[in-house]
Amino acid sequence: MLSRVAESIHWISRYLERAESVARVVDVNLQLMLDLPLGLASQWLPLVQITGDYPDYESRYNVATQETVTEFLVFDWENPNSIASCLRAARENARTIREIISSEMWEELNDFYLTVQNPTARDRARETPHEFVRSVRRSSHLLLGVTDSTLSHGEAWHFGRMGRLLERADKSSRVLDVKYFLLLPDVSDVGTPIDDLHWSAVLRSVSGFEMYRKRHGQVAPAKIAEFLLLDRDFPRSVHHCLINLSDSLHAITGTPPGQFRNPAERRLGQLAAELDYTTMDEVFGQGLHEYLDGLQVKLNSVGDSIFETFFEHRPLQQGPS
Repeated sequence: MLSRVAESIHWISRYLERAESVARVVDVNLQLMLDLPLGLASQWLPLVQITGDYPDYESRYNVATQETVTEFLVFDWENPNSIASCLRAARENARTIREIISSEMWEELNDFYLTVQNPTARDRARETPHEFVRSVRRSSHLLLGVTDSTLSHGEAWHFGRMGRLLERADKSSRVLDVKYFLLLPDVSDVGTPIDDLHWSAVLRSVSGFEMYRKRHGQVAPAKIAEFLLLDRDFPRSVHHCLINLSDSLHAITGTPPGQFRNPAERRLGQLAAELDYTTMDEVFGQGLHEYLDGLQVKLNSVGDSIFETFFEHRPLQQGPS
C-alpha cells in the first residue's frame, strides 16, 4: 500500500475518534449539570485543560463558560482539535483517497461534516446540548459501523484501526484525568455522594457505567481507574486499545506476536507489557494525574514511531496536543 494512502486512512480514523472524544468530554460536564445539587457551579475550564489546548484558549477567550468552552471545543475553526476542525481534516483526507474507501464511507463522513458545519448547528448546541453531543457520538458510531461493514479488512482497514485505537487510548486517559481538575471546594467532600457523581459522570462519558457496575458494583475511584486503564475487555480501556492496536500492527508487518522488527512494534510492545504488569497500588503511589501524564507521553511516542515506520511525509497534523 502507498504510504500516502495508509497515512490518510490512519488520520481519518484518528480525527473521527478525536471528534467523538471531544463530544464525550463535553458530555462529562453536561451530565454533572443534571446530577449536581443546585448551588454547586459546573466547571468548564477543566475540559479545556485536559485536551492540552488551554494556552490557545486563554489567548482568545476571557472566561470559561458553557458557551465559550463549547464554541472552542466544538465549532472553533482556529482550534485544530475542535470537532469541526477534526471533521474538516478527516473529510479532506478522505477526499484524496476516494478511490480507496467505499462510497458509503464517503457519504456518511460528508453528511457528518455538513451537519456540524451547518449554520444552525450552534443553535442546536445551545438549545439542546445533550442531544447535540450525542448526535456527534451517534454519527461517529454509524461511520465506524459502515467502515467495518464496507471496507475490506486488509492493510487499509488495519491502518485505520490503529489510528482509532491510538487516539481512543489517549482520550480515555484524558477523560479519566478530568477528575484531577474537577476539584471540590472542600477536600473533605472526597468520598461523598457528590464525589461519586463526578466519578459516575466520567464512566458515563465513555459509555462504561453499566459495564463497570456489572464488573465491580459500587462506585469506587480505584476500581474506576483500574477499569479505564487496565481492563482487557472493555473497548475503551487503554489496555484493551493497546492489545488490539498491537494485533493490527503485527497484521500489517507480518511480525510474529511477541517479537519486533521496527520502532513501532518495540515501543508499543514495551507499553503494552508495562500495562500487563502494572498494579493500581503503583499508579496511585505515583499519583493518578502524574501517571496519566506519563502515559500520554508514551502514547505520543508510539504514534511518532508509527509515523517513522510507515509514513514518508509529514501528516496534516501530528498526534494529540
